[in-house]
Amino acid sequence: MSDPRSILTGREIPSENYSDQPYVVKTDDGAWLCVMTTGAGHEGKAGQHVVAVRSSDHGRTWSEPVDLEPADGPVAAYAVLLKTPTGRIYCFYNHNTDEIPTGVRDMPRQPDYNLRRVDMLGHFVFKVSDDHGRSWSAEHTEIPIRETTIDRENVSGGTIRFFWTVGRPFTHAGAAYVPVHKIGGVGPEIINASEGVLLRSGDLLTEVDPAKIHWETLPDGDAGLRPPPGGGPIAEEQSYAVLSDGTFHVVCRSVAGHPVCAYSRDHGHTWTEPHYARYANGRLMKHPRAANFAWRCANGRFLYWFHNHGGRDFHDRNPAWLCSGRETDSPEGRIIEWSQPEVLLYDDDPRIRMSYPDLIEENDRFFITETQKDVARVHEIDPELIEGLWNQFEDDQLAERGLVLDLPHPNEAMPRTVEPPPLPDFSATDRSQSDGRSWDLRAGFSIDLDICLDSLASGQVVLDGRTENGSGFALRTTSQHTLEILLNDGRTQSTWDCDPGLLTAGHQQHITVTVDGGPKIITFVVDGVLNDGGEGRQFGWGRFSPHLRSVGGSGRLRIGRQITALRLYSRPLRTSEAIGNWRHARPR
Repeated sequence: MSDPRSILTGREIPSENYSDQPYVVKTDDGAWLCVMTTGAGHEGKAGQHVVAVRSSDHGRTWSEPVDLEPADGPVAAYAVLLKTPTGRIYCFYNHNTDEIPTGVRDMPRQPDYNLRRVDMLGHFVFKVSDDHGRSWSAEHTEIPIRETTIDRENVSGGTIRFFWTVGRPFTHAGAAYVPVHKIGGVGPEIINASEGVLLRSGDLLTEVDPAKIHWETLPDGDAGLRPPPGGGPIAEEQSYAVLSDGTFHVVCRSVAGHPVCAYSRDHGHTWTEPHYARYANGRLMKHPRAANFAWRCANGRFLYWFHNHGGRDFHDRNPAWLCSGRETDSPEGRIIEWSQPEVLLYDDDPRIRMSYPDLIEENDRFFITETQKDVARVHEIDPELIEGLWNQFEDDQLAERGLVLDLPHPNEAMPRTVEPPPLPDFSATDRSQSDGRSWDLRAGFSIDLDICLDSLASGQVVLDGRTENGSGFALRTTSQHTLEILLNDGRTQSTWDCDPGLLTAGHQQHITVTVDGGPKIITFVVDGVLNDGGEGRQFGWGRFSPHLRSVGGSGRLRIGRQITALRLYSRPLRTSEAIGNWRHARPR
């Protein structure tokens, strides 16, 4: 069974091997122009350079790559694109113009420093194309970046500039803005201090001669965008969006387990105190040290890519999650409030990492590019997922598709045992293969219930669909005062529970448990809140075994007296649908 969220269903963008930052603009002749950093080796190795490819069929096929910089020249990397109203396209990127080599160097602030890679230093340059990306200017033009404290405090004392960019350039009020992420230290983890700046040009949109374009570095002062106090030394890969009143919103990654955001009401000259991003319901959002991008869409709303767990390093970038955002008023001006997230993309191998996405919106269709660093792809997003996110703030409709059990029936009491409805298998035997291998059906199911627990004592089985040998599923309370789902097929067993502290004895609560056989993930939505682990654990969602074949038991489904309403779905509900069900069940 195909799942559009599986990255394997995407269309590959050609590269030389290493592929990073596949960023796209729509050209005035109707094509998609994609630039990426590529090379025959891995990230940071010699031969890394910038190429451009075009597609006229939504990424099904691509033109032959065009080098912006040659593979046998100085390392060039981390390109971003800006298209102007005239159709001219600018490509900005790092360039090791001075051909600084790797190896041990006598750095003023750190003698005998071993410079392991040279793709995040040197000069920031751009080239232009006036034929929709088919060809580019012969020479690149350098952009001067104002020195600040973080440059003077890097290992070279400012004699070498360390930086890169992944943020999408943008325009506002006749000016162009290009994000840059400055590096203050280059240590065992490559980057051990960073902050963000914006390069602003007031004449890029009107000046024809690239050498005559003027630039200034924002924000004002001697420091860029940094983390909140106590948030560590990392604030990097800033992503900007412009709100309807001209406010700039920025979000970036940190090493605090949360994304960092801020607002500017004066076009980037000054910013609000950086703070950790929150959902509309006030909960902190969680995100590791990975790219997280926010895009403004044609309808004035926003989409936000992140990874929805509290890691503090570069790992666990699978799956990718997506939120929607809408503008609202605050005492200081317009801000963005964020929905709760949906799984957007995943790989079957949890260790595979995907990142550096770009969003393409065309005729009410949404496409996402991403890279695993050796394969870049483009994916069309399921329109139902997008529509659900747009409506999540207000939806109060009961999800009906896939509803196979809805109890109690009108004017009847809740039965305590019923004939269980059939639930889909997770896998089957692939009859097209002679070795009997598995065929992943990527199916799943959801349990949606209203419950009132008399106590939080451990061991209460509130729903039990298991056979005598243990096959099937069950819901039970745990010693952590949580509700746990147990899945068993007679060969394999998996469990996961809701976040601690959410259950309350003596109160009616709504809980949706979703077992999603695409990414093999279990989620809990408790009283309209998707569990994310809170302060107690890194993940609020858990993985179940890919070897689990089914949870279809036989006999009777036993319903505990604590359950006052029960719905079973023969498919996994999305987060937005679970929230709609909760809102539907609330007293009017």
